Amino acid sequence: MKKVEVIIKPFKLDDVKEALGSVGVQGMTVTEVKGFGRQKGHKEIYRGAEYLVDFLPKIKVEMVVPAQMVDQVIEKVIAAARTGSIGDGKIFVSSIESAVRIRTGERDQDALS
Repeated sequence: MKKVEVIIKPFKLDDVKEALGSVGVQGMTVTEVKGFGRQKGHKEIYRGAEYLVDFLPKIKVEMVVPAQMVDQVIEKVIAAARTGSIGDGKIFVSSIESAVRIRTGERDQDALS
């Protein structure tokens, strides 16, 4: 099992959700987050005063999938989230040792479906 964490631009969430559903991802957690990478924020002017907005709004999508699905999930996310401009986001993949469904006590692969 692998945990895939995806940081994307907020307006790309529906596209990514639809793409993940098309490859059989059954569940995900979505969180509104703020951050920056290479773009390092931007300057805005409010009532004549200039200030730096260094944390930009982003969406974090997390899911746990079988290891054999990871490449397919990554390809779909890239296709759905890419705009070609700076700040499109990142994908992180990490190993999951165990998963347990609280309601039934099912473990690992059974807990994912």
